[in-house]
Amino acid sequence: MISPLAYVDPSAQIGENVEIGPFAYIDKNVIIGDNNVIMPHASIMYGSRIGNGNTIHNGAVIGGIPQDLKFIGEDTTAEIGNNNRIRENVTINRGTASRGKTVVGNNNLLMENMHVAHDCIVGNNCIFGNSTKLAGEVIVDDHATLSACVLVHQFCHIGGYVMVQGGSGCSKDIPPYVMCGRHPVAYMGINLVRMRREGYSKELIDAIHNAYRMIYQGGMNVSMAIAALKESELIENKEVKYIVDFIQSSERGIIRD
Repeated sequence: MISPLAYVDPSAQIGENVEIGPFAYIDKNVIIGDNNVIMPHASIMYGSRIGNGNTIHNGAVIGGIPQDLKFIGEDTTAEIGNNNRIRENVTINRGTASRGKTVVGNNNLLMENMHVAHDCIVGNNCIFGNSTKLAGEVIVDDHATLSACVLVHQFCHIGGYVMVQGGSGCSKDIPPYVMCGRHPVAYMGINLVRMRREGYSKELIDAIHNAYRMIYQGGMNVSMAIAALKESELIENKEVKYIVDFIQSSERGIIRD
């Protein structure tokens, strides 16, 4: 049901069984899929693409103009997948000429006052705490958890299955499966709880743990540790290969202990 007090541009494409509350704003060049709930005072701006089954709470703004001085009005998008919970006052800016789009995948929880800046790529099954902020062009892999008030520097890459302590500031890449915190953010071990919840075997968890022992506690620099990992039996695990590939592709360098 669309409230008569909502504004929906005549050109916007609205799917089936969509609820749009009073004083919501739906701009032109917007596509909204099926079974979405858009609560009062939410704004879905130009270039937004919303999948199916999302709940967008009061005051959220999807597809706002990027906070980037290089933006000159290029035709870009903010793309939201399926079954996301986007809580009050969350802002997700659309892309710039750099990537052309900002993407939030499926089954994510973005808590109150969280910000996703231009050209970010967020995967699936992630959790972002209240007032956490992603700067421009950040990449967050699947199953990451960032607690409240985490600040992530532009261009950072956050690996899958990480847990970042509330109030942390991240200016380096965070490799997969780790817990980290303090300020500046530092390695604090592996995310055992999340891996156990996901059904990882003890043998696999031990392999990941041993990989990080080599990286952080093996008395080697990162390049030497990666070379040693590639020569070890641990590399036969795809999860360890994910760690190695992540670190090798890091442009900002990874967090330290």
